[in-house]
Amino acid sequence: MKIKTIEDAAAFVKSVKICTIFPSDKIEHTSLYEHVDLPEKQPGESGWGERMEAVWPWKNQLPANYPNEIYYGKIKGGFAVLMEMDYLKNTHFESAYKPVASLNQLAQTIYEKIRIEPWTTTALRKEVVQETGCSKSQFDTALKNLQISMNIVRDCEAEQDTWLTFREVYAEIWNQHVPDEH
Repeated sequence: MKIKTIEDAAAFVKSVKICTIFPSDKIEHTSLYEHVDLPEKQPGESGWGERMEAVWPWKNQLPANYPNEIYYGKIKGGFAVLMEMDYLKNTHFESAYKPVASLNQLAQTIYEKIRIEPWTTTALRKEVVQETGCSKSQFDTALKNLQISMNIVRDCEAEQDTWLTFREVYAEIWNQHVPDEH
């Protein structure tokens, strides 16, 4: 499939069920980037080139434009992926989900803040680094692990990376797989 538009990209994600944003030899999934039929950056050209300038915003626009059909998140290894919603619900969630309590204390602290209210990455990082004394790298790893374990998701409608709980955004999927904690 030769992808030239965001509509083509949506059809691609729905057909492959899961794809990374960019290619990697470390993973078996195909990538959106390698199927986009737009020119690469040419030598001497400024900017990213048409292909990258299409793919980079699509990772956020696809789940925003198709909220009931396409999911954006992270998988094991920290790879960013787009996923067809039925695949997320019927296949991926069950194998990827880990309770917050099974993650490290830093991840639990970050989750608790997001559970109470949405946070942008920048504000959350500043607050958590100041509060816990963790490094930026430790914070970024904990945030990534919360995504991989299906506990937090990016708010698809926000301008900046803003975090919400998976349970809040995808209650139907959550309730199908996670026993009631009460």
